[in-house]
Amino acid sequence: MRLCVPIPCFFHEMDFVSSLYKVRELGFDAAETYNWRGLDLDRVREACLETGVELLSMCTTEFRMTDPDCRGLWLAGLQESCEAAERMGVKRLITQVGQDTGAPREEQYASIVAALTAAKPILDAFGVTIMIEPLNTLFNHPGYYLWSAVEGFDIIREVDHPLVKVVYDIYHQQIMEGNIIPNITNNLDCIAHLHSAGHPGRHELQFGESDYKVIFAAVDKAGYTGACGLEYSPLMEPVESLQEALRLYGQAERGDLTAELVVG
Repeated sequence: MRLCVPIPCFFHEMDFVSSLYKVRELGFDAAETYNWRGLDLDRVREACLETGVELLSMCTTEFRMTDPDCRGLWLAGLQESCEAAERMGVKRLITQVGQDTGAPREEQYASIVAALTAAKPILDAFGVTIMIEPLNTLFNHPGYYLWSAVEGFDIIREVDHPLVKVVYDIYHQQIMEGNIIPNITNNLDCIAHLHSAGHPGRHELQFGESDYKVIFAAVDKAGYTGACGLEYSPLMEPVESLQEALRLYGQAERGDLTAELVVG
């Protein structure tokens, strides 16, 4: 598993292209972002090619999937985001599903499934994976529909398409469902990307209640070959925080614990 740097979390004073070079300098080979509008798409692609940093994911422009009346807007935003992703060499898009509209949950669930089903031709044309994101409703996203990763997996299996997956955020799911390791390792077929942060506070992984060394070792042992974004607000100086994350949770540091889990 690779560690991935969400650039907006760490480099507020640096332009995006320069941030990619900084990511490489720090020893990472993967980054992600959220809002792609305003980026110089061609310069970003050139920087990725020069540095060897893969821009793994970014967000769609529209998130309203729970409301059938907004489906056309969501699909248009998906098309536009796929076009931008193609120019930058990005292969994954994160989308939130939208707020709970107050309609019966089964109707909103069906609307999400219908939107993802309608997205299949767009995804096939660009070879881009769309990832729905379950979020916590207790601290960061009150009123959001999809708080359960288990429900997210149900949606993915119902849509049944190789380019429709979940981004599993360990921080959000520690708050909402727990059962982190089994929920990840038993559902790898549905997961294309991971996010992480320490809870409480959404800061460095080592400052929270979850033992990320154990989590990452178990995920590695289960055969996950994707990446995990360090999606937190650093309490430490950003560069120092990333260096410490690499020291604590880099592949070499997880290797011994993974071996212990295999032996055990």
